[in-house]
Amino acid sequence: MKKHKLLPLTETMHYILLALREPLHGYAIMQQVEHMSHGDVRIAAGTLYGAVENLLKYDWIVQVPSDDPRRKVYHITDEGLAILEQERQRLQHIVSLYEGGIL
Repeated sequence: MKKHKLLPLTETMHYILLALREPLHGYAIMQQVEHMSHGDVRIAAGTLYGAVENLLKYDWIVQVPSDDPRRKVYHITDEGLAILEQERQRLQHIVSLYEGGIL
């Protein structure tokens, strides 16, 4: 896969994609990101919805049906999962440099 212009992912986009491995609505995404980051990352509503728009635009997430018509629920796509895998490999390489004593 060719490197996408949005790579490397911002921390916010990375966490949102990770959170959306299960279908979630906006507020639940914000809560999940805060939980996954042990409170280090808090996403404001405006930031979240700007990121969601970009992720939808690039087909990395999709809106899925919801039982509650007031809430938009999103889920990661196969392309989004492929992007996460690219990022995992990139970050794993960086960590290996630390672990290998190269730095």
